[in-house]
Amino acid sequence: MFEGLTDKLNGVFKTLKGRGKLTEKDIDLVMKEIRMALLEADVNFKVAKQFVSSIREKAVGQEVLESLTPAQQVIKIVQDRLVALLGEEREDLNLDHRPPVPIMLIGLQGAGKTTTAAKLAGYLRELKKKVLLVPADTYRPAAIAQLKKLGNSLDTEVFDSNPELSPVVICRDALEYAKVNYHDVLIIDSAGRLQIDETLMEELQDIKRKINPSETLFVADAMTGQEAVGIAGKFDSAVGITGVILTKMDGDARGGAALSIKSVTGKPIKFVGIGEKSDALEPFYPDRMASRILDMGDILTFIEKTQKVFKEDDTEKLKKKIKKNSFDLEDFRKQLQSLKKVGTFDQVLGMIPGMSALKNKGIRPDDNEIKKIEAIIGSMTKMERQNPAIIKGSRRLRIAKGSGTKVQDINKLLKQFQQAQKMMKSFSKMGLKGLKRGSMPFLN
Repeated sequence: MFEGLTDKLNGVFKTLKGRGKLTEKDIDLVMKEIRMALLEADVNFKVAKQFVSSIREKAVGQEVLESLTPAQQVIKIVQDRLVALLGEEREDLNLDHRPPVPIMLIGLQGAGKTTTAAKLAGYLRELKKKVLLVPADTYRPAAIAQLKKLGNSLDTEVFDSNPELSPVVICRDALEYAKVNYHDVLIIDSAGRLQIDETLMEELQDIKRKINPSETLFVADAMTGQEAVGIAGKFDSAVGITGVILTKMDGDARGGAALSIKSVTGKPIKFVGIGEKSDALEPFYPDRMASRILDMGDILTFIEKTQKVFKEDDTEKLKKKIKKNSFDLEDFRKQLQSLKKVGTFDQVLGMIPGMSALKNKGIRPDDNEIKKIEAIIGSMTKMERQNPAIIKGSRRLRIAKGSGTKVQDINKLLKQFQQAQKMMKSFSKMGLKGLKRGSMPFLN
């Protein structure tokens, strides 16, 4: 996400860093380039104009123009303004109500409400909340069945909705059921339409009056850009929303919706969907997202994700292996498998500062590479995995045939493994600080 904008801003900042002191004319040229980058990212025109104006106002001050590091000063101003544009601080769900706490998801058909309802249930389960999913979309035949399937996969109860009843009655009955069965939260998957109509809005208003939700979250497809922002405004005017969930952010390389929606609607982005898996819903942190946009990484999110994946016992075992210098290819494979649970290679590297530098060198993350590595290691004998030094010509040929790869792939893997071993040794010399939080070494 934000790939195009990140590349453009990096180009602007690179030009700045090559200069000494800046003049007002230099600042104006930079502001013009930033404005163009924002517009190309499908950011709302008024938002882009106000954003650039606020940066220029600070950038032409004496502190920047007379600074010995003006480029860094400008980057800091851009970062601060990005954080402000995205919403300043993280706004979590409002669960400060007597349970069961109703949360209502609204939006157009195709935005991903049903899958988002399930992902949100997964997020709340991690917070030890007992969740009831409520399928209130009686218009789309597969909606109820889809939510039941998703609920079963998460071991989360789904209310037994009767499609013959009105959505208002379904939600009322579900709320009563949740009270009797001591649920903490119920998540209502409301109906959507291909376009906004009066009937839809009246139905949503009726549901809202009946259940008085703590949160009314607008679910928007981030890939629709400014269109999503405009629709969010209409839903807010007609129904009233408390926040936004942007879906399909992993497929949106521009990011215009994320950069515009808070400023236009005044409502915070609370979560972003970054994939199809049930855990592919991230809490939205404006400061972390601003860092990603500026290619500064998002180490805090990375640490949080790895802590969930890497168990403490496994980390202790790995630390002992590194101390004994016995980290082998089997350990290497396990680490890669764990890495896949954190996210795609592209997502993981997006959390690491300097991601664009890798892309500029022609290094593009490819999840198929991990599958290939797993196949290669799986074709090795136990002795070969434990002692890669014995893998010579004939063994490499046999492994290549067994894994459906080429000898060159075997050579590449062994070289990557040697690099990982060296990195492990450096971790060991530093007192294994790099592993204390459950992190793992990355491949170059």
